[in-house]
Amino acid sequence: MTKIQETFGSLVFNDAIMRAKLPKDVYKKLKATINEGKTLDVNVANTVANAMKDWAIEKGATHFTHWFQPMTGITAEKHDSFITPDGNGGVILEFSGKELIKGEPDASSFPNGGLRATFEARGYTTWDPTSYAFIKDNTLCIPTAFCSFDGSSLDKKTPLLRSMQALNDQALRILKLFGNDDVTRVTTTVGCEQEYFLIDQDLYEQREDLKLCGRTLFGALPPKGQELEDHYFGMLDKKVSDYMRDLDDELWKLGVYAKTEHKEVAPRQFELAPVFTSSNIATDHNQLTMEFMKKVAKKHKFACLLHEKPFDGINGSGKHNNWSMSTNTGINLLEPGDSPAENAQFLLILTALIKGVDEYQDLLRISVATAGNDHRLGANEAPPAILSIHLGDELNAILEAIEKGVPYNKTFNKVMEIGVDILPSFPKDTTDRNRTSPFAFTGNKFEFRMLGSALSIACPNLILNTIVAEELQQFADVLETAPDFNKALNDLIRKTIKEHKRILFSGNGYTDEWVEEAEKRGLLNLRTTTEALPYYTSEKNIRLFTKHKIFTVDEMYSRKEILLENYCKIIHIEALTMLDMAKTQILPAVLKTQKEMTDIILNKKAVCDCFDCSMEIDTLKKMDALTKEMVDAMKRLEEENAKAEALPTLEEQGKAYSTLILACMADLRKAADALETLTPKENWPMPNYTDLLFTE
Repeated sequence: MTKIQETFGSLVFNDAIMRAKLPKDVYKKLKATINEGKTLDVNVANTVANAMKDWAIEKGATHFTHWFQPMTGITAEKHDSFITPDGNGGVILEFSGKELIKGEPDASSFPNGGLRATFEARGYTTWDPTSYAFIKDNTLCIPTAFCSFDGSSLDKKTPLLRSMQALNDQALRILKLFGNDDVTRVTTTVGCEQEYFLIDQDLYEQREDLKLCGRTLFGALPPKGQELEDHYFGMLDKKVSDYMRDLDDELWKLGVYAKTEHKEVAPRQFELAPVFTSSNIATDHNQLTMEFMKKVAKKHKFACLLHEKPFDGINGSGKHNNWSMSTNTGINLLEPGDSPAENAQFLLILTALIKGVDEYQDLLRISVATAGNDHRLGANEAPPAILSIHLGDELNAILEAIEKGVPYNKTFNKVMEIGVDILPSFPKDTTDRNRTSPFAFTGNKFEFRMLGSALSIACPNLILNTIVAEELQQFADVLETAPDFNKALNDLIRKTIKEHKRILFSGNGYTDEWVEEAEKRGLLNLRTTTEALPYYTSEKNIRLFTKHKIFTVDEMYSRKEILLENYCKIIHIEALTMLDMAKTQILPAVLKTQKEMTDIILNKKAVCDCFDCSMEIDTLKKMDALTKEMVDAMKRLEEENAKAEALPTLEEQGKAYSTLILACMADLRKAADALETLTPKENWPMPNYTDLLFTE
């Protein structure tokens, strides 16, 4: 066995460890809970807890925590030691099944969107046995769901698990129609590509905006950016390579399938991509990946930036969510297949996805809506804010032939009757990639490319799961009662394609022409978070989530409020940070430079009137005008930011922040960035873009 094989999963209480540590009957009951959702009785929980504790202590753990994912987008944990007084002045080490299954972390200060008041502090964490426990920083971490005293979901894991169950239930109905009686579970799988920046830690510490906001609020463009495309897939320097090796090692210990790593397009930008796993575990793993990216970076004297747009004028960072569906028998349901039944099943699931994305494009846009991602979407490195699906030439032609009832000439010179003829056996890559597409079919999966790099992937995936569950349920309701299955199937697929083909687009999503075309098709163009969020609680979306028991109505309104409040707070903090930097750093530096320039002019004139001071005077005039412009912008931003904060509703605040405040911030930055180009480097109070992006 290699060192990697020995290391991989060494800090995870995984299936192999459970099989070795647990009695056979206990292991069997635990697996039934994991695979079939059966209730775990307390005796089994006590045995599992004791084995988990012994294993963790062997690995050096002293504490345990219920590791959960509140609505902050990051993870949370409260640590308790294993020690219990023995009555004789000493301690024994204990961990009960009750402590494993349930915790009470209080946690009233987490965002809750009105679901609980501060005096209603009781909250519960509940063990999620479908995601393995692991050891981090000498602490046994138990993945859990988080809910309030009345059972309301306060986290991102609970609705994700609900959505996975909803999709499983409806997908099984469809599969049984095609004779797949051996399939007992359908799981959505995700492989999430994670982009990030690494910059010098010492330079990071000198930038107030990076420390407080995660992005640069000021910064003139450097002479060289990414225009030569010389960073993409380039050779790794040793310091970055050492960081990546160390990161891999830490992630492998935690069972994270870190697979691919490379330089991205922008200077100092990189990517890590894992192997596919279930949506739930992939979400946990991505949270761990982001945490350890930052933690390991500090060891290597880097700062890891996960903001969606940390530097103006160059690419931001995304997170490509590769999504598919797999059976417990090992079949990927987005593989076209080689037999008529498989082909028909694939086409039915494909059209369910097309219908779902078209009908719920608002929800998919909301799932990636953040203040940071608004800066990125629609730029040249990210898809537009308009949802569309790219299928590739082959599938587009097949669907067109089915819709029109005409021959698909590439393989068969006859009309394709679904469930009778066989689709052409084409390779996975039948068309070029469309990097401008928000939602693209890439052979045996869909790549949802709108996610920002800092985002939890739980929300996009729970929405994908839920909308597909809804469409599969509608299809199953029709087909289960059809007197002629093949005819009903053929009619259903043809009807769905005809009604929802507007969402299919394989052209350049960056062009103005596509914006105009999308509007003609009736597609939504929700350019900002504040434009998108009102759709969250539309009648159709409330009906969707409550029908499949993903959210209650109160949970939906709470999430909308949390998202809007988060947006307002982020812009407010950025505005205050800009004002602080402008007042205490940039303005003093600019005035110092102007004084130095004035002294030079006066000294030259004192020596001889014949000296030419036109260059100094011209520069001084430019700086004076820009300084006035900057000071005026500071005053406007300060006044308008105070007004926005005082508005009575979050909706009013959000509108003000997304329009007026961002415009004031842009004016302030424009003046300050212009002043940076006229100020000597030794006077400028912070590292510039050249320092940040080109310091190895």
